[in-house]
Amino acid sequence: MKFGIFYELQLPRPWGADDERQLYQNALSQVELADRLGYDYAWDVEHHFLEEYSHSPQPEVFLAAASQRTRNIRLGHGIIQLPTNHPARVAEKVACLDLVSNGRVEFGMGEGASITELGPFDRQMEDKQAVWEDAVRCILPMFTHEGWQYDGPYFKFPLRNVVPKPVQKPHPPLWVACSQLPTIELAGRCGIGAGFSVPQRRDGACLGARLLQRVCQAAAEADRLSKQLQHRDGQLFHVRRDRRGGAAAC
Repeated sequence: MKFGIFYELQLPRPWGADDERQLYQNALSQVELADRLGYDYAWDVEHHFLEEYSHSPQPEVFLAAASQRTRNIRLGHGIIQLPTNHPARVAEKVACLDLVSNGRVEFGMGEGASITELGPFDRQMEDKQAVWEDAVRCILPMFTHEGWQYDGPYFKFPLRNVVPKPVQKPHPPLWVACSQLPTIELAGRCGIGAGFSVPQRRDGACLGARLLQRVCQAAAEADRLSKQLQHRDGQLFHVRRDRRGGAAAC
């Protein structure tokens, strides 16, 4: 079992003139202590315009600062909002953090939580999953290809070499934010870490055991049926066979 700490960088009102600086400095001191105590992970979110709930719009800045005060703890994006960031900028910031931290980055990806965050970036709630999927297809080859171009439904990218490249090959470990069972199962099938909060039934019963069972089943299926990991048309796929014998991929 591994242990970590997770930051929203919450700051309830009333706010003093120095409160945000103290919030960040206190959190960095806590990460430094967690590293000395042997904790495995420090995660920081990306949220926008969520007063009090999260004052963390640029987690790569916080994590880069933490990287210079720590030696071993893994530094996790939990998560980068793909609908509100250009894929090239995501690849650049993840690679730069991996370099300054000497290869300690965990790359978490997500969709964003509300229209409060997505609206100012001209994204709609009903499109966010499709935008996320398009961004993933665009981003991953940027970590390995010396020249990459992409023409997707939401992102267009001309032939460029996205530099720098990360220390970890082919890229830092991947995670996806999950709050729905289908997303958790998708993460298991594709071999991506599932970061999720456990939903509750109306009667208060916890569904954690059921979720854990389903994601483990999906991961076991992927491990059993996957033949290889390969880049195909810029996408990182698990190649496997479905029940009818046809090719299927995540």
